[in-house]
Amino acid sequence: MPTTVFTIANQKGGVGKTTTAVNLAAALAEKKIATLLVDLDPQANATSALGVEKQEGRSLYRPLHGEGAAADMVMATAYDHLALLPSEVDLAAIEIELAQQENYLLRLRHTLQPLRDSGTYRAIIIDCPPALGMLSMNSLAAADHLLIALQCEYMALEGLGQILKVVERLKSAGINGALDVGGIVMTMFDIRTNLSRQVVEEVKKHLPDKIFATVIPRTVRLSEAPSFGKPIFQYDPTNPGASAYRHLAAEVIARFGLGA
Repeated sequence: MPTTVFTIANQKGGVGKTTTAVNLAAALAEKKIATLLVDLDPQANATSALGVEKQEGRSLYRPLHGEGAAADMVMATAYDHLALLPSEVDLAAIEIELAQQENYLLRLRHTLQPLRDSGTYRAIIIDCPPALGMLSMNSLAAADHLLIALQCEYMALEGLGQILKVVERLKSAGINGALDVGGIVMTMFDIRTNLSRQVVEEVKKHLPDKIFATVIPRTVRLSEAPSFGKPIFQYDPTNPGASAYRHLAAEVIARFGLGA
C-alpha cells in the first residue's frame, strides 16, 4: 500500500492543530492503520502529548542537513500501530539554516522519501509550527494533502484565505504541483454559541467539498490530555472529543482510501 502524507497546518496558534494531529494519528492507529506522527514544531508539543520526553539531538534537525536518516530518529510509542518522529528545540535553528541551502523548500520531502518508499506506514501526519515559516513551507512541499485545523471564530476565516493562497503559490511555482487541500477540520466548536454555527456554515458555503462533516467540540478534557502525555482516547475515552476524533478518522479513511 502506498504511503499518504498529510500535513496539518495553520499559521495561527491555538486552533487545535497539534491536538488534531495527535488525536487523528492515534485514531488511525486505533483502526490498525500504521501511522507515523512527525513533530515538526520546535516546541515539541506533539512529542510531549504522546508522553515522550524530549531528547537532545532526537529530531529532524540533522537529517534535514543531510546527516543521517530520518528513520534513525523514529521512536515507538505506547500505542500499537503509532510511531513518532519527535522534535526538540534544536529544530528552531532550521528556520534560518535551511534558507542557505540549495532546494531549501524540498529538504523535508527528500528527507522523508525513504520512509515513504519503505512502505512501513500507511499514513504520515506532519504537525507544523504555528507560522508559515521555513518548516511549514517544507511540510507543504512534502505532503500529498493539507488538512487545515480551523477554530470556530471569525478571525480564523482570514487565516484560511491566507493559507489557501500559499498552497496555490506552491503549486504554480512547481514546488508541489500535486498538493491538495484535503480537508478543513472545524475545531473548538461550542454548541452553545451562534458564532460557532455561523462560522461552520460560512466555510460550508465557500468550500462545501472540503469541510469535514465532523466538528471537534471545545472540551476541557481535550485541552488537559496533552499535559498528561496521552491522546484523548486514553485520557478520557468517553469524552465527546474522543468520539469526534474517531468520526474524523473514519472520514479521513474513507476520503483518502486509507483502509483499502
